[in-house]
Amino acid sequence: MIVYLAGFKTIEKMYPSSTEDIYLLSSFFEHKGGKYGDYVKQDRHILDSGAFSTFKDIAAARSMDWDLYVRKYIAFIKATNQRLFFELDIDAVVGLPKVEQYRDQIAQATGIAPIPCWHSNRKWEGWLKMCEEYPYVALGTTKANADGKKIRSNPDILHKFISSAHSAGAMIHGLGFTQTNLLSSLRFDSVDSTAWQFGCRGSQVLFHFNGKTMETHKGKGRYINYKKVHLHNFGEWVKFQRYAKDNL
Repeated sequence: MIVYLAGFKTIEKMYPSSTEDIYLLSSFFEHKGGKYGDYVKQDRHILDSGAFSTFKDIAAARSMDWDLYVRKYIAFIKATNQRLFFELDIDAVVGLPKVEQYRDQIAQATGIAPIPCWHSNRKWEGWLKMCEEYPYVALGTTKANADGKKIRSNPDILHKFISSAHSAGAMIHGLGFTQTNLLSSLRFDSVDSTAWQFGCRGSQVLFHFNGKTMETHKGKGRYINYKKVHLHNFGEWVKFQRYAKDNL
């Protein structure tokens, strides 16, 4: 299993080592201003459309020029030679038919099919259709929406999605899913998360990879040296990523 680490941009300037052997996910939304690090062009990178970031303000999302956004997304994919990237899963904003139109537009322009991302409005039949038509599919499991909260807390539901994808010959990605206590029994082909950043988001947290899974050690208050906390936690998640690649 590949565990993509998202949010690397937050420590890009202070990370001391090469990232060529690290699996990273970044969002086009992060780079839409035209600036991005070399890690974006590396082979172990997967690109998110960044469309979900606009859902923090649904009114603003509905007023966006999505045709222009797609053209810029296509240009970025081609300029940075992306090989794995997600569709714009903005069903709630523009409707599924428009999402499918954008998906086809991106595929035709790049020569590569985007990874479609399932949400409950597409229904179970839509999931099966995705698995039959695409070599790589994604399941929304982020806690940021109701679908994700329900799915990520129910291993039986996750097993059903995973087994149906594999039965159809498709690989499956769990969006925003790194519950390490479940990954050993859930056969995702890949997942991603920003969990390594949690140590600087609230109470102090240091992650530790124990050889099989991640442990957290909490303390009181907040760390003053955020750089040291970020770098430590990222390093521990890289260890877990390497373990997952060979053992999960």
